[in-house]
Amino acid sequence: MIYLELFWSFFQIGLFSIGGGYAAMPLIQNQVVDIHTWLTMTQFADIMTIAEMTPGPIAINSATFVGIQVAGLPGAVIATVGC
Repeated sequence: MIYLELFWSFFQIGLFSIGGGYAAMPLIQNQVVDIHTWLTMTQFADIMTIAEMTPGPIAINSATFVGIQVAGLPGAVIATVGC
């Protein structure tokens, strides 16, 4: 069930984040901190910092890092594909 929730959350984020990765940050925060409470605000800020430092699109990187934090390696793959 967590995999389906991860996929659906990041699919919605990818679908409605017009304007690039930085426009997706409030949507990601709303999904993972406020709605599902998968992460605390401090964990979310740490993940965003790491996602910004690594090469690649920030929205994809953050989806990967949130997925790995929530559901391990399969969660990272599912969240990334969803985004």
